[in-house]
Amino acid sequence: MNAGAARWAAGWLGAGLLAAVWLGPLPALAAERFAAHMLMHVTVVALAAPLLALALAGGRGDPVRRAPALFAALPAAALELLVVWAWHAPALHHAARHHGAALALEQGSFLLAGLLVWLAALGGGRPRPPGRAAAGILGLLLTSMHMTLLGTLLVLAPRVLYGHGGEAALRDQQLGGLLMLLAGGTAYLAGALYLLVELLRERRTFTPRRGGAAAVRSRRPTPP
Repeated sequence: MNAGAARWAAGWLGAGLLAAVWLGPLPALAAERFAAHMLMHVTVVALAAPLLALALAGGRGDPVRRAPALFAALPAAALELLVVWAWHAPALHHAARHHGAALALEQGSFLLAGLLVWLAALGGGRPRPPGRAAAGILGLLLTSMHMTLLGTLLVLAPRVLYGHGGEAALRDQQLGGLLMLLAGGTAYLAGALYLLVELLRERRTFTPRRGGAAAVRSRRPTPP
């Protein structure tokens, strides 16, 4: 599969995931089930957003090529941290679960913040400058760490943080935290490892060439 076809497939798959999450049964279930709400969240930021970023990265519509300064990886990761943790504050989370407009605002901000992070890491075309690749790795690792922390807090919390109490509600909250751990933290970690492998491969590719050129120059006879 060539690059254009791969981008096309990634874009349609990402759009399909968004349609399934937003137009399917999950929005109705999210009002009662914390895990359903978390499933919407992680699908948007950890599955749909990277697929859409892959669909744009390296193509004519890649915004990173046009305005790279707007897609700095570390500020993008910091912004997503603020967005994610703000919407998991009890008051905002309650509003998103019980009011359609708040849910639309939450999901839209998740998508935009996720796209910003993934585009900052994957966009701009290849070969990526080493500094940009390193920043992308750090941005994805930071996002993986704070999502892992949030998931861990939800799993280990001794009481229900959202809504009313009860064993069923606590198990539902723990399941939501587990989804955050498995999908949210893992997806960003996988993206960081992908960029690291790519960076190391490119360094191995270019280093012998420089060494080879130096060796050739050293073997040239000196003029009399």
